[in-house]
Amino acid sequence: MPTAARATAPGSPTKGDGRASFNKARRRASMQALLLALPLLVFLLSTFIAPITLLLARSVQNREVPDSMPALTRALNAWDGNGVPDEHMFALLAAGLAEARQSGQIGTVARRLNFSMPEFRSLLMRTARQLPTDAPPAWKPALVELDERWNTPETWRFLKRAAASPTPDYLLAAVDAQMTPQGAVAFVPDNASVYRAAFVRTVSISATVTLLCLVLGYPVAWLLANLPEKSSNRLMLFVIVPFWTSLLVRTTAWYVLLQPGGVINSLVMSLGLATHPLPLIFNRTGVLIGMTHVLLPYLILAIYSVMKGVSPVYMRAAQSLGAHPFTAFMRIYVPQTLPGVGAGCFLVFVLALGYYITPALLGGAGDEMISQLIAMQTNTQLNWGLAGALSAYLVIFTAIFYFLFNRIVGIDRLRFG
Repeated sequence: MPTAARATAPGSPTKGDGRASFNKARRRASMQALLLALPLLVFLLSTFIAPITLLLARSVQNREVPDSMPALTRALNAWDGNGVPDEHMFALLAAGLAEARQSGQIGTVARRLNFSMPEFRSLLMRTARQLPTDAPPAWKPALVELDERWNTPETWRFLKRAAASPTPDYLLAAVDAQMTPQGAVAFVPDNASVYRAAFVRTVSISATVTLLCLVLGYPVAWLLANLPEKSSNRLMLFVIVPFWTSLLVRTTAWYVLLQPGGVINSLVMSLGLATHPLPLIFNRTGVLIGMTHVLLPYLILAIYSVMKGVSPVYMRAAQSLGAHPFTAFMRIYVPQTLPGVGAGCFLVFVLALGYYITPALLGGAGDEMISQLIAMQTNTQLNWGLAGALSAYLVIFTAIFYFLFNRIVGIDRLRFG
């Protein structure tokens, strides 16, 4: 049979059939890979992405007053905010307070309002306790008689803002700002600033730890990358072993070593280098020592992985052309390791931003980082909204620093590549 006849014979495979079969096999392989990764995706969604999303959403949610006093919330949203409301609004306030007290939600509402105006909790709780059992002819004079603050427009404007959801109050409070009764944004005085100073302190500590890790880790990574393989593998154990030890154990070990009567101070005094114990703990020094020790292996491994791929022929070529070894190292070797330096510095910096245990154990009163304030708001103050706002700013700062690191490393690669 001729070739053309065989190619078009009934039942013989065509080029289109082969392509369709190939695409079908690819889709089947992709589906199998997705099914294999599905448990991991579900785990990440339920234990990582969803909790973080819910916490960040708390930074703008404001459900305490709307959920406990829905009728009053609707009336406040419709109110124009001028002067003191009419009798109907006072009646809704009395009914809302009575209902919230009966349902046990009055404490939640009072705590939420007290976050923004410290004296509002006492006002709300006192009014709720002293509400008359029988409804008076008019609620407005009755509530004003209980507390004169109910007759001031500022109190009602604050209540109106507290009933709005979503709200910017938590995001403003996280940078030591608040809304004035006139609706403008005002920052608290510098001597009363807490969170702005904590953000600056967190970035400063993280940057210092990153610099210390770079200064200490770069020579170690270079040594590991250029030693014979047998010696390098032995020394690499000293870098990897800390990963096998709990973070709490390593921090507690520094807690013991840095004490005024600890090993380090005893050694320093026995050598005659000091006449009294050095202040190495409960201050910035202890925080930097502990965090640098914990985060140093991350930077060493990041730089080492890049250095292993740098061929030694470049250095030999530069020196054969008359370059001094130091000049060849700075202009030929270092630029090739900048991707590892950038990745390692960014990793250390981001990890340092969220550190909690080490600053809490080794730091003093002036070394609180944002992570400690977030933990305090969630565990002690029960102010999840403010904790979510602080976390949101921390995520934003991390994203900004990522783009900065990426930009700097990219420029350096173009310049020296």
